[in-house]
Amino acid sequence: MPYDHRKTSRRARPRTLALVLAATGCCAVLAGCGAPEVSPPGGKSAESPTASRTTNGGGATSTTAPAPQGSPTAGHGGPSVPAGARTLAGRTVVIDPGHNSGNFRHSSEINQKVNIGTNRKECDTTGTSTNGGYTEASFTLDVSRRLRELLTARGAKVVLTHDADRAWGPCIDERAKIGNAARADAVVSVHADGSAVGHRGFHVILPARVREGAADTAKIVGPSRELGERIATRFARATGTAPANYLGSGTGLDVRDDLGGLNLSTVPKVFVECGNMRDPKDAQLLTSATWRQRAAQGIADGIATYLKG
Repeated sequence: MPYDHRKTSRRARPRTLALVLAATGCCAVLAGCGAPEVSPPGGKSAESPTASRTTNGGGATSTTAPAPQGSPTAGHGGPSVPAGARTLAGRTVVIDPGHNSGNFRHSSEINQKVNIGTNRKECDTTGTSTNGGYTEASFTLDVSRRLRELLTARGAKVVLTHDADRAWGPCIDERAKIGNAARADAVVSVHADGSAVGHRGFHVILPARVREGAADTAKIVGPSRELGERIATRFARATGTAPANYLGSGTGLDVRDDLGGLNLSTVPKVFVECGNMRDPKDAQLLTSATWRQRAAQGIADGIATYLKG
């Protein structure tokens, strides 16, 4: 769930993934995101693959390891990437794991307001959680690490905005700066939602056209939409889940102008809301390591098709 509280009205162009879902057999209506929710402390850290990394300025970590032999997702239920299939060599992708497990211990820090261009918003929130206590921050970090492994295997340079290497944060303005400083070819912020029970299905949040204060998204609106559409299509195919049933008019796309992480970005960027943690059926998916690997695979495939044109 993005840290910003959601508006009542939402906008998305009337495009649909129905043909894609029909073609791929993805007919189950699953995961999504919606109203904001603050998670309680607790929840076990999700198991995740590891990768060698170096620390960059601003707390970001990057990975540029050589492609592993065989499948980088062995044991996680995901498709393999053939050794040598380094189709993303020379490309930089920034992955932004939403929230931080330590945020709930640093309420004063994350409640401080930062400039998001159009106005000032809280630095971050704690995110949401399942009823069983599995936190959004644990989920996003796990999926992000899996995603890093998949993209690194394809030759991309991958930068994480954080990797359990800081006590809290980073604030949303710093997250945007990390992507900008890396001159990323694509930035994806990984989230899960905290909406009402019965709200299911993934969606991808796209930047609106904003020009106010330090925010000017004119140059990234088009490429960000293309990135988001590619991810939505591949996410549906990889996970078997359908677009959200509570926003986006069935497109799996939601345009917003209130998110600092998008407003301050100067490179193509989207948020991927993988599922609704407050719905028991979606929560069952989100707490499955096998499903999280599929989610990472879908996002990786979407990024790859976007970068390869």
